[in-house]
Amino acid sequence: MKDIVQLLNLLGDEKDSLLNHVCKTIMKDQIHVPTPFHIDTHFLQSNRNGQTIRSLTQLYQHGRLGDTGYISILPVDQGIEHTAGSSFSPNPIYFDPENIVKLAMEAGCNAVASTMGGLAMLSRKYAHKIPFVVKLNHNELMTYPNKYDQIMFGSVRDVWNMGAIAVGATVYFGSAESDRQIIEIAKAFEEAHNLGMATILWCYSRNDGFIKDGIDYNTAADITGQANYLGVSIQADIIKQKLPTNNGGFTAIKFAKTNPDMYTKLASEHPIDLCRYQVINCYSGRISMINSGGESKGVTDLAEAIKTAVINKRAGGAGMIMGRKAFQRPFSEGVNLINAVQEIYLAKEVSIA
Repeated sequence: MKDIVQLLNLLGDEKDSLLNHVCKTIMKDQIHVPTPFHIDTHFLQSNRNGQTIRSLTQLYQHGRLGDTGYISILPVDQGIEHTAGSSFSPNPIYFDPENIVKLAMEAGCNAVASTMGGLAMLSRKYAHKIPFVVKLNHNELMTYPNKYDQIMFGSVRDVWNMGAIAVGATVYFGSAESDRQIIEIAKAFEEAHNLGMATILWCYSRNDGFIKDGIDYNTAADITGQANYLGVSIQADIIKQKLPTNNGGFTAIKFAKTNPDMYTKLASEHPIDLCRYQVINCYSGRISMINSGGESKGVTDLAEAIKTAVINKRAGGAGMIMGRKAFQRPFSEGVNLINAVQEIYLAKEVSIA
């Protein structure tokens, strides 16, 4: 394992800007930052029942980041979302879902998140050894032409029966089918909470109309921030969101409602400020927000993952959920990459901006 100095040097020319930035838009005392007492501070006073509190506690206490308030999850749903052949060709061992679970365990993740079928095949062997997060819905990608829809692949009760501690689901906010997805997942999350499971929402915006003049605003801070606010409104316990790449999607496309202060007082062009705007939309950090690791690009994966982790942590986020960068490489390299990201969250040298 590389030491923290080596890892932070991967930030290159952005090192000073990322490590020494101080947020003057949304100050750190305006958000709830991750702590070891996250469950006691934010969920004991909520409507979550005792069983759900226990499930959340299992998640936050497991793995190398256990009892820190930060979480590291291995998500592998790409076999459905991006086709199995495309996703697993770089490393065919992951056609076998047992290797997905083994990777998460070896890397000391808080949990493994994968498909209903894959985790069901292994539930009696592993559900008591590492927290299971079962992804309920997917964009199956086989429909031609492709559409931006998420359909249910299983039931909440089946997830509960296999011993999972949480359900995961995606809503494509902004898509033509998003109204149905919101209603569907709100009901699923209610049932999951009633059964004592936590809820994690893949909180993505998806609409070709959000691309204008060659700029993709699907990952704009204002649009993704509002997606987060809708996600916590249907009682997601954890929000998974892509790191923002720009801002001003609402104003560029001329829809929704805006206030100039959104873009001046509450945000700047700095990536940490943009990410903090996402955090404040998760009830000011009462609900943990984790950023996704993104696609694998090969030799730059480690540097990109470290940069994302630094931005997320310094913005007040609660961790990373990284899949392709880890499983689309040899097993031991995947473990090392996940461990490197975890080191950022363990490092005192990386503080809240």
